[in-house]
Amino acid sequence: MEPALIGTRLASSAMGPLVKKLFVSDGPGAGLTDQRRIRLSGLVSFRGEKRTLTEKDVRKLAATLVKDAVSGPGERPFPADESEAVAEALARRLLALGDLDMDDVQAVRLGHTELAARLRTAAGPPDGLSSDADRFIDTLTAWASLHILQFFTQRSTFVARALVEQSRAQAELIARTELLISRLPTPLAEDAAFERRYHEHIARKHGQLTIYGIDLHNSPDRWPLDGAYLSLEALETIEPEPHPLTQFGIAACPTPTGPRPADQALAQHGRVLLRGVAGSGKSTLVQWLAVSASPEPTDSRMSYLRDRIPLVLPLRVLCRHGERLPAPADFLTAAGCPLTPPEGWVDRVLSTGRGLVLIDGIDEVPEPDRERARRWLRELLDLYDGPNRWLVTSRPSAVRDEWLRADGFTDLALKPMGRTETTAFVQRWHIAAGEDAAPYEQPLLEALRTQQDLARLATNPLMCGLICALHRDRTGFLPRGRKALYDAALDMLLVRRDRERDVGAPTGVDLAEAPQIRLLQRLAYWLTVNGRHVMDRVRALSLVTEAAPAIPDVAAIGDPEAVFHHLLHRSGLLRAPTADTVDFVHRTFKDYLAAKAIVEDGSFGLLAEHAADDEWEDVIRLAVAHGRPRDCAEIVRDLLAAAEAAPDRRTRLRVLCVTAASLDQATELDPALRQTVLERTAEVVPAGTNEEARELAAVGPVVLDLLPGPEHPDDEQARLAVITATHVQSDAALPYLARFVRHAYGAVSAQLIWAWSRYDAMSYGEEIIRRLDLAGLELTVASDEHADEVIRMGLRPLWLDVRSPVSPARIVRLITRCEASRVRVRTPEAAAALRALRPDTTLRSLILDFPAGQEWGVACLPDNIPLTQLWLLNLPREGLAAALRLWPGLTALGGGLVVATENDWRVMAKLPHLTELTLHADSLATCRVTLPLTTVRDVTFSRIDRQAVTNRLAALFPSARFIRLFDATTSVDVSPLAALPHLERITAYGLSLNGRDALSPHVEIIV
Repeated sequence: MEPALIGTRLASSAMGPLVKKLFVSDGPGAGLTDQRRIRLSGLVSFRGEKRTLTEKDVRKLAATLVKDAVSGPGERPFPADESEAVAEALARRLLALGDLDMDDVQAVRLGHTELAARLRTAAGPPDGLSSDADRFIDTLTAWASLHILQFFTQRSTFVARALVEQSRAQAELIARTELLISRLPTPLAEDAAFERRYHEHIARKHGQLTIYGIDLHNSPDRWPLDGAYLSLEALETIEPEPHPLTQFGIAACPTPTGPRPADQALAQHGRVLLRGVAGSGKSTLVQWLAVSASPEPTDSRMSYLRDRIPLVLPLRVLCRHGERLPAPADFLTAAGCPLTPPEGWVDRVLSTGRGLVLIDGIDEVPEPDRERARRWLRELLDLYDGPNRWLVTSRPSAVRDEWLRADGFTDLALKPMGRTETTAFVQRWHIAAGEDAAPYEQPLLEALRTQQDLARLATNPLMCGLICALHRDRTGFLPRGRKALYDAALDMLLVRRDRERDVGAPTGVDLAEAPQIRLLQRLAYWLTVNGRHVMDRVRALSLVTEAAPAIPDVAAIGDPEAVFHHLLHRSGLLRAPTADTVDFVHRTFKDYLAAKAIVEDGSFGLLAEHAADDEWEDVIRLAVAHGRPRDCAEIVRDLLAAAEAAPDRRTRLRVLCVTAASLDQATELDPALRQTVLERTAEVVPAGTNEEARELAAVGPVVLDLLPGPEHPDDEQARLAVITATHVQSDAALPYLARFVRHAYGAVSAQLIWAWSRYDAMSYGEEIIRRLDLAGLELTVASDEHADEVIRMGLRPLWLDVRSPVSPARIVRLITRCEASRVRVRTPEAAAALRALRPDTTLRSLILDFPAGQEWGVACLPDNIPLTQLWLLNLPREGLAAALRLWPGLTALGGGLVVATENDWRVMAKLPHLTELTLHADSLATCRVTLPLTTVRDVTFSRIDRQAVTNRLAALFPSARFIRLFDATTSVDVSPLAALPHLERITAYGLSLNGRDALSPHVEIIV
């Protein structure tokens, strides 16, 4: 049914009077003539003291609207058997009016379309309806919203309040404009004009994505980024570790979040170090973020970057000669931007916190220079310590875990592409490749589903793109193994592409594959040995010129410059990032060709010499793949000797890991030598730290045979072994991990739960999650797929940690089915979803683990459920007291970072059942001693920095039995606590206690 037809029918059915029933009328005692802001929840007639409608009445009203809208001649807009469900969905949206945190003036300012969207979001999507019914509800909601706004504008108080709001908004706009002018004393017009040009330049430079080998005939090899970009997921690299205070709701150590879209990481964290293997999409993500930071981003998810100024700093270009990294004024020039900014422009951008600094490839800085790069970055952070957003990318092992953590960076790692992402990539690739590629899509998807060795290769965009191209190019035949794929890719790019396009020799040079590879090897070898990723064009030409006489086909051409021009423009492997530089289109091809050159030249000593250098990891593995059996044996023996000569355990571990990981690449290797490698590797297993544990996982599935089993007596070594196994990117890890499901150490179970996101949800759920004893464990649910699996398996975890990707409808269904008693939520939206729970829900404890700096209000809290425990990481904008008034039955309250005000203390003192309290020690300074909390028995305070704490504790909590103190900057005198008649135990974490002798002998002290 057309929207206009619905509107006509509803107009004839007197929609206005029906909508008017949803709101209380003006009059004495209604409070609607007051100029103060009154939320919609105070205006609707089915809430509050002046209630005239019940929810049942609202449902009848919705049914009437639906009936009127479908009445009359013509085709029904949806099947007749869905009428009741449609009416119920509309009723939920009308009832959602009472949940919106806005008043009538704000609603009118939104407009009816946005108001309808807010109602849809608040009510949740309709379940199980046809697409026709869904569209009908959306149209009907929009028409109802239009009449709602019309009703608001006719109310007697609206005009006066609208004028007040308008005056306030104008005053605020003037104040902000004056503040902006005071902060930017330079001519704004010049900056604004340049920024428009700069955004256009960024869109042109980074708005295209290369999909390698996408078409060999008629299609281009570069595609619009917004159509070809595939959003991947990232995980925090920190592992969940047990902490004695977590049971009290205190965020005493960083809590890892679940997988989230990598392009949303900067929405939650101002500073991110993003790790990913070669080809995982790090540089593509940098492109996407740069293009999204425009005045009008095309993707609404990226609106958080609107109007930021992207500063893209590819370190491979900035450090090509080992020169000093640039100062802010030189950022654009160093990165190859042809535009000249106004003087001091970059400084103004960063000083006002508008910058989006994208530092791509810290691993492409030579290892000896990385400390210098970190100092350069720290100087920038110190100089521009504002709301700028910073992203640094790196390969996983290039820098240690703590490398930037002290500077406020969150360490994330790109997840390998799972089955869903691989399927989406293959489908997009074949759409972009055109109709001729369509017949190859389903056979390739089937091959990826049934051939495990092929699926293991297709875990990043680069390899997946190559597989798609080769599958089409070879009409369904795919070579096996990584080396074979690269060999086929070189054949495709160097020879078959131009031949099958029938383009002849546009450069005047016609070379076979072998001489081109020899020349490219020389370039790759020089870059690798010299620790570079970019070389000067002059240097590249000289290398080709030097090599030409020894290669007959090249010598016959007689013009090395023409040959170099051909390689640059026709090989598909080289590119010119600037007019005077040359590099490989992807470092994977550079590593592959350098490894080939090293093996052919017999320079095996280079491999052993650089065995501990993360830059050489792939080169070493690929060299083993290239080598003959005799070469492989020599390389492995040299690597073992290098491990023996290593100066420390970490270096030895790295060399052995690279050696063991190379075993699968060898086509033939003496079994005794292979066994020697595994035995030497077993000597450093299990790992000693989390970082070592993850590094061991690079060895691959073979490491599973070296790890200890659950019967190992050392709990910590069991935890580290599980960390290693959960980072092995293969389902072969599941049988090993399944052996630990009954391990008694809670940290082992926590790691098993945390790793769920790295594997197929159903397989891991069945083999691991279903078999865990979830009593006393917090089950992390990181996606709708996880939620569905928990419900399908019939699990009943009492404690749930619900991550932000889980939809509101799934959250409610999950809590209800599991009969959960404690839930941790990470966003205000997730908290708001709990309002859909019934009042008889089993939920009693709520942990609001919102990120630091997240602004939120009490309107998102579920005030309809009987909570008895509330834990907060940060306070709502209205203050703690506003939240406490929602649940007068609270028995436990607090958060280690929460500082209570005097008003908060007054409200706490009125909670009749409060027995447990956790707060920041600064809260004690705001409480009057005349307000003792006589019901509190269990007290915890953090961040103690003054001696007077214990004096106030004794006065404020006369009934205290258990006192915990932690994170102190001074020793604490506990003698004043002797005045507490019921005191049984004092627990101190990380601080010294004085005055113990004054305490009664029966008081237990735990330090």
